[in-house]
Amino acid sequence: MPGLLALLTVDGLLLGAVGLVLTPMYAGPVPAPVGALLSILVLPWLVLHAGELDPRPGLAGAPLIAWLAAVAVLGVGGAGGDVLLPATWQSLLLVGGGLGAGLWALRTVLMGDHGRSHVRGDE
Repeated sequence: MPGLLALLTVDGLLLGAVGLVLTPMYAGPVPAPVGALLSILVLPWLVLHAGELDPRPGLAGAPLIAWLAAVAVLGVGGAGGDVLLPATWQSLLLVGGGLGAGLWALRTVLMGDHGRSHVRGDE
């Protein structure tokens, strides 16, 4: 199981990098923050599955911590000094939405609500 948890953490890191790259996309003249939406949808899944492997906060939140580290490091001081996280609403959506979704999933794991119906067989 430690290998799977490490893989989920690496996925969180990669999701942060891909989210940064895809956030400033446009569909014609309209901003389409694909990276932010991707992070909002996938990050909770990573955290919930890490919580299934180990419900301790540090380990269940490892994908969230890796995602946040990637966004912070690459977003503020990207490769060659490029800033990948400009002061736009798309960037705010990436950081706020991703962090909010990840914290929601971590809260779900810590409160013990995740997977409860599957364990008892309730539907």
